[in-house]
Amino acid sequence: MLEGQTYDLFVIGGGINGCGIARDAAGRGLNVYLCEQGDLAQGTSSSSTKLIHGGLRYLEHYEFRLVRESLKEREVLLKSAPHIISPLRFILPHKKDMRPAWLLRLGLFIYDHLGGREILPGTKSINLERDKAGIPLHGNLTKAFEYSDCWVDDARLVILNAIAAQRLGAKIETQTKCISACRDNGIWVLEIEDQKTEKRQIIHAKALVNASGPWVQNVIDECELIFSNEGVRLVRGSHIIVPKMFDHDRAYIFQNLDGRIFFAIPYENDFTLIGTTDEDHQGPVDHVEITKDEIEYLCKNAEEYFIRKITPSDVVWSYSGVRPLYDDGASAAQKATRDYVLKINGDKNKAPVLNIFGGKITTYRRLAEAALLKLHPFFPHMKSPWTMDATLPGGEFDIQDFPKKVAEIQKDYPFLGEEWSLRLIKMYGTRAWEILDQSKKKEDLGFDFGATLSQNEVTFMINEEWATSIEDILWRRSKLGLHMTNAQTSILEEKVKTFLDAK
Repeated sequence: MLEGQTYDLFVIGGGINGCGIARDAAGRGLNVYLCEQGDLAQGTSSSSTKLIHGGLRYLEHYEFRLVRESLKEREVLLKSAPHIISPLRFILPHKKDMRPAWLLRLGLFIYDHLGGREILPGTKSINLERDKAGIPLHGNLTKAFEYSDCWVDDARLVILNAIAAQRLGAKIETQTKCISACRDNGIWVLEIEDQKTEKRQIIHAKALVNASGPWVQNVIDECELIFSNEGVRLVRGSHIIVPKMFDHDRAYIFQNLDGRIFFAIPYENDFTLIGTTDEDHQGPVDHVEITKDEIEYLCKNAEEYFIRKITPSDVVWSYSGVRPLYDDGASAAQKATRDYVLKINGDKNKAPVLNIFGGKITTYRRLAEAALLKLHPFFPHMKSPWTMDATLPGGEFDIQDFPKKVAEIQKDYPFLGEEWSLRLIKMYGTRAWEILDQSKKKEDLGFDFGATLSQNEVTFMINEEWATSIEDILWRRSKLGLHMTNAQTSILEEKVKTFLDAK
């Protein structure tokens, strides 16, 4: 007889797939334990291009199922989290020495109709000589197409799924590593270690999900999980942030001479995000950084389109993530499938383990449903799929009511001003009122760290969103690190230590 509680599901990995599965499973009545060795969204899930998109370029690789599923998910996710997800129009310039205009038009026609649209507007042609989108571009670019996808705060999407899972009864533990796993009489026996205190404990579970992203093969090897010889292909995607390159609110998608594409996207009001790269990644995945060659590659390609020259010295911040793609034998990194692959091992007498490969942030909800379908034979009494029409915490309003929410919070708290009100609604939605509480003036929010970051908000991130460091606060829970001085950051670091000690 096992001592203590036995969970239905033990999930390794606090990225978008792990937290999405934990939320879905908890909502179906399963008892869930999720452990993450670092911070939520610390790896790939905070290093995306920040898009909820169908994947226009995947059409060239004939991944129609993936594109169709992704296109359908755009509006599902937009309705579920209208605070952190918003519609975004993309400008695709036609370049004469690249793909012909008829092919771009055909691809966008398929893109518009493959998944169905109710909210997002369709494609149209624009004249870059007359449209302001042409102002920052070279004069030889005269024709373009404009289409829709969505912007997302990727790290906050992970946080919201974790919060939703916890509200449904799941146990979410960060800074906790699974160091061993073995089967005993049809039950998983898992040893976990607190990364701060090095304290260890044993957890029992009926099923195990390995959703550790770039660490998926490491977990398979370290925990001796039974698996076939198929493997994971690690592909690094890197991005640079530069001072604002254009003054409108649309994004660009550009074609490269090497057949790849890259984006230039409005970012944090004062900046432009440029990326991504596709490079096979070798070596550790713990601290992935952009290479000098990748920076030069992105700058050089941007130069092909923008009048203003971008050099490595213009880069104010950069980030890289490793995509744990299923190794399908594709010759080039950009051709490797972005679709998810789920591999399960176990039967009625042997506790199952589900290893997850690949996937993209747009399809995380569908991946979670597919994962639970694989596990259904082991939990036949689990409830039916439910996340299709469910909102995420803070998103309990319609997308068209977003401006009303900004005006509402500004009316309730006049000292905020429009810019601060907008930031709070974009980050927290209706949860922003919990941070502000009964405040009558700015001083009621406690210490002012600058860039509209208050003590109330910092302690909210610590107490409600698992933040344990200034990196968590400034670069994953928010992107305020781009707007704060070194002196302000140093003060915040000291205060965070105090807040954590008092917790």
